[in-house]
Amino acid sequence: MTILQLLIIAVVQGITEFLPISSSGHLILIPYLTEFPDQGPLIDVAVHVGSLLAIIVYFFKDVLVLARGGFASVGVGASAPNAPAERRLFWWIVLGTIPAVAFGLSIKMGLFNGIATDLFGVEIVDDDLMSSIRFTDLIAFNLIVYGLLLGLADYIGKEVKVFENMTWRDGLIVGVAQALAIIPGTSRSGVTMTAARFLGYKRVEAARFSFLLSIPAVAGAGVLIVPEIFEAGTELAWDALIAGVLTFISAFLTMAFLMNFLKRASMMVFVVYRVAMGCALLYFF
Repeated sequence: MTILQLLIIAVVQGITEFLPISSSGHLILIPYLTEFPDQGPLIDVAVHVGSLLAIIVYFFKDVLVLARGGFASVGVGASAPNAPAERRLFWWIVLGTIPAVAFGLSIKMGLFNGIATDLFGVEIVDDDLMSSIRFTDLIAFNLIVYGLLLGLADYIGKEVKVFENMTWRDGLIVGVAQALAIIPGTSRSGVTMTAARFLGYKRVEAARFSFLLSIPAVAGAGVLIVPEIFEAGTELAWDALIAGVLTFISAFLTMAFLMNFLKRASMMVFVVYRVAMGCALLYFF
């Protein structure tokens, strides 16, 4: 792969991973809109790992809180003054991760083959949903529908809750929403922010929880792909490393922008973008 292709992929991933406009949808479209070959799942996961590192660095204090909560859950530091609250927040993140894991395993086991064929008109090949439904119709549909839901949630959602107020019910609901993001065009950050806004979380807090909730899912995907990186050969491994580093830089800058933007503006600009892009894809493709 050329440096230009890796740069484009990294910038697209870094920007779209944290803006609620679907990173997977944009990554899938790169081969359609350029002469570059499909970058493949290895590079896709590499850039997601770059995004993960950006989350850990930007939300380092929150990550420490969750880590302390995890240690307190096994008795290490359980007597600290903030241990109960930190332990609770840690388990809400774990709870919110379960639906995505269950959905992913169900797909891997081929439990949705018939549904995919009936709804999307495709047959899952080798139990790989992502490679079977990489087409623009589905991306466009999800961009529009989930974009409108984001707008509705941001309009009617109250601005009252913060991450520290989270309950097990809220964590589970946002986790179920996250599971939907495995389908291209949905946007993991977008659908989780939508659920959080419907539940009354402030915009910045909805984004904060969305990013923290992504840590286990993205980390798990990164761990699973490590053997494939070593088997892929030196050249492709270097491509993955370069893409990951470039993504980290663009993702960190995008995250800083979004968190500041949401302090003074609504999410409507992202709704308009999603609907406009979805309509454009339906028209041109």
